[in-house]
Amino acid sequence: MFPFLALLDGKRVDEELLLAVSRVAPVITSGSTPESTIRYLLVEDSASTDVNQIITFLDNGADKAIVPLSLAKRLLGTVPAHRLLLLLDVANVSAVSDSVRNGVSGVLLKTSSSSGFGLDVDLVHSISRFFVGAAVHVLAPDLPTPSIIRKLVAIGASVVIPFSQLTLGSTSQKMISIADAFLAPIVSDRPDGLFPTVISSDLHGKRSLGLVYSSGESVAESIRTGKGVYHSRKHGLWRKGETSGATQDVVRIRVDCDTDALEFSVVQHGAGFCHLNRASCFGDLDGLAALERTLSSRLIDAPEGSYTRRLFNDEELLRAKIMEEADELCRAKTKEEVAFEAADLMYFTMARCVAAGVSVKHIERSLDKKAMKISRRPGNAKQQWMPKTESPKAELSKAEAPRASLAPISKAPLDRNGLIQMRTVDISAVSPEDRAKLLKRPVLRSDEMIAKVKPIVDDVRARGDSALRELTAKFDKAQLDTPLLLPPFYPLAPEAQHLDPAVRDAIDAAYSNVYKFHAAQIDSAPLVVETMPGVTCTRFARPIARVGLYVPGGTAVLPSTALMLGVPAQVAGCEKIVMATPPRADGSISPEVLYVAHKVGAHAILRAGGAQAVAALAYGTETVPKVDKIFGPGNQWVTAAKMLVQNDTDALVSIDMPAGPSEVLVIADDTCNPAFVAADLLSQAEHGIDSQVVLVASSLPETVLAEVEEEVDKQAHALGRVDIVRESVAKSLIVKTQGPDIAMEFSNDYAPEHLILHLRDAPVWVDHVKNAGSVFVGPYSPESCGDYASGTNHTLPTNGYARQFSGVNTQSFQKHITSQEVTMDGLQTLGPIVATLADCEGLQAHANAVRIRLGM
Repeated sequence: MFPFLALLDGKRVDEELLLAVSRVAPVITSGSTPESTIRYLLVEDSASTDVNQIITFLDNGADKAIVPLSLAKRLLGTVPAHRLLLLLDVANVSAVSDSVRNGVSGVLLKTSSSSGFGLDVDLVHSISRFFVGAAVHVLAPDLPTPSIIRKLVAIGASVVIPFSQLTLGSTSQKMISIADAFLAPIVSDRPDGLFPTVISSDLHGKRSLGLVYSSGESVAESIRTGKGVYHSRKHGLWRKGETSGATQDVVRIRVDCDTDALEFSVVQHGAGFCHLNRASCFGDLDGLAALERTLSSRLIDAPEGSYTRRLFNDEELLRAKIMEEADELCRAKTKEEVAFEAADLMYFTMARCVAAGVSVKHIERSLDKKAMKISRRPGNAKQQWMPKTESPKAELSKAEAPRASLAPISKAPLDRNGLIQMRTVDISAVSPEDRAKLLKRPVLRSDEMIAKVKPIVDDVRARGDSALRELTAKFDKAQLDTPLLLPPFYPLAPEAQHLDPAVRDAIDAAYSNVYKFHAAQIDSAPLVVETMPGVTCTRFARPIARVGLYVPGGTAVLPSTALMLGVPAQVAGCEKIVMATPPRADGSISPEVLYVAHKVGAHAILRAGGAQAVAALAYGTETVPKVDKIFGPGNQWVTAAKMLVQNDTDALVSIDMPAGPSEVLVIADDTCNPAFVAADLLSQAEHGIDSQVVLVASSLPETVLAEVEEEVDKQAHALGRVDIVRESVAKSLIVKTQGPDIAMEFSNDYAPEHLILHLRDAPVWVDHVKNAGSVFVGPYSPESCGDYASGTNHTLPTNGYARQFSGVNTQSFQKHITSQEVTMDGLQTLGPIVATLADCEGLQAHANAVRIRLGM
């Protein structure tokens, strides 16, 4: 945190003063400052300032732009909120809309003596409540005292002090010392009044070098001289390195969040910070810092003819090694392989940098500058690195095929007229390691996604309906008065009037089939077993009381998902069914989904999607009822939010299953119809570019396999989603096997979401299925039937989770409770057994509960 900001209010300023201020505070300026300065660009004239000028300043390293209200409105959506501050006269606070307030990271309040405001801390506090969670800076004409600075920091605000009021000397009636302004809010919790001070290395990623203590005197001298000066508890003022030569250049001094400790970021000279001549009191350097030091040393003293000396002397050798390692990194597959190859590449990259006199700090500065860019490059690769368009490959030998098929896939430019074809591999020629790779799906970075959705979930949890409305406006472009719709959904709802009668009839037929199949699954009668005379154990089912059903929507219409989730909830007898689906831009819900909600007896529809909908279902809001279990597919944001809330004990909510991209595995032999097989593969490939599509060819003749590939290409080109299909099919796989036994073994290891059997005597092979979400048996059982209307459920485990998860079914909406009843005679037999086991485990009270009844 910064106790104050400094305003560069003159054309010329003393360089020594500017450097001293930059060590402890951001500098507000309309021009340039030293590179190490935290620079805020001040724009006061909105009429003569072009938006592109501001973006250029930010691209060139300005940390934030401070702009008037009119200019802020033009920058919203272009410049990230954390890079914008609002310049505002205190009298105009009421003119700030919610959209502007949410689009900036803070405000700089200007006051004047004529306003009678001065530095009225109470007024600043009241204004800060409007800008909750944002930075509040105050520029007033009066010279701030340390007491005022302290009070402002206490309410989360900071003062802006013009350079004309700052001095390196002592505080007077017209000037305040930089040190006094900086130290004003800091309070020591030690009897000796010293401040615990962490020393970090600016050159080594802020790595901690040691712990020391500072006094007001030592901090003031460090600010003034730019050298590391601290306070020894035994000897008083301690100028680091004064005798040893291990001096320090101070880059930045910061205050911690509790304003009782300091951090000095320094450039350490000499043997190191530690008195044992080590870089750090906490041990030696590691990682890139250690590598840089080693290579720097070898640049000086590596023996002639050694490998390292050759790397430094032979630019072509070093270039070749960098290119080689970059290629190997691109080809790496597993997490371990990527880490290994990245480390090799970094070694040779650092050798190139050290040879050129470039340090890790130089690289970090360049990365920081790139991160500050607002404008973006197109992101195109240079032509020399783009994949070359190749002529159709010559037929590979059996031994060559596996190696070719498992090579990394280049993302070539989309050839809209090229063949749409899958890769092929012969399983008999594949090593166990490569076979294992064939079973893997793309890595789902759930930890990264959970970190992204957590702020959304936390916002809905904290602010309820207000957050839901704002997030729905942001993501779905729909302005809602209330997020919840209540029955009746059909036929009275205005949207329901637009339901196509043919679609309504199809939904009715699908509903009937799905209801029949799921009604047959319900556990209606209790399971009663007498385990021994006088001991009766019972297991009975009860519906989960409150369920949330997530139905993807917005621009899409997915009544099938509403059916697949709503029908089993209805059959199970859930007391409260809440559907959640993203609204259309006008705030409405598709008539098809409304009709299904009516059919299944939904109690409410939440007009929200994404992580915000999941959060509302998990925690409840002012209008949205909290549920006990959340069902339904969704994108990676929905999946991550479901995973997050199910692990929160405060939410007390479970989910149906983990989710991933849609997938199908088709097993086909010589009895298959190539057109049918191709159609089944494409029915999943069209879901998205990450869809997983596998054809297992069971002793399939090459002529038939060629027909399947021709059909895939022909049918794909006729689809409206051909561009999506082109990408997903290119990553899909044909696995050749010798016979159905090996094909089924591969399928069981893969554990697909959908398994389609185009086999001779297909029903016989169902008994061999161990792992699959749903199975489609024979040539006239397309996966589409299960998706919509056959009766089975289409909400199924993906990503290999079919090994341990079932698809959604009626029992997913039930919980099972057990009971036991023991008679007196039964306890005479069972009791001694229980008491013996309780004694064995050392649980005396357990045993006593039996003995007291038996008089033992």
